[in-house]
Parts: sequence; structure tokens; C-alpha cells
Amino acid sequence: MIDSTMLDDLAARIGRLFDGSPARDVERNVKAILQGALGRLDVVPRAEFDVQREVLKRTREKLEALEARVAELESPAGAKPPG
Repeated sequence: MIDSTMLDDLAARIGRLFDGSPARDVERNVKAILQGALGRLDVVPRAEFDVQREVLKRTREKLEALEARVAELESPAGAKPPG
């Protein structure tokens, strides 16, 4: 779900800011805090979003085609003569 390498990089950068300080485990703590916070967000991966967008696009196209077909069948030209 969350790109681990991006979090590792961010945590490492923040950790380097604190090199030489008593808080040597800041990198691990920052990474854990970021993973916890980002994990609680209601997000979907980009790939899943793109797949769902394509599904919605195809569904919309089918719906428009069906609406056009219904309109054609309901039009006077498409109506069957009484009989």
C-alpha cells in the first residue's frame, strides 16, 4: 500500500539531521510514526485507481450505447405498426 522505500528514504533523511545526538533511534521512530499515520489514511494504490477508472469508463460507454438504443426503439421510426 505505502511505498516502503520512500518512507525509508524520508526517515533516513530526518535521522541524519539528528546524527550525533542522544536520539540515535529517531530514524526508526520517525518511520514507525509515518507508517502508522499513513496506514490509517483511506487511500488506494494508483494502479487500483487506474483500473477502476477504466472499468468506469467502459461502463459509462455501455450505458450511453444502451440509452441511445432505447431512445431509438422508443422513437416513432423505431415503433412497430399496430397490428
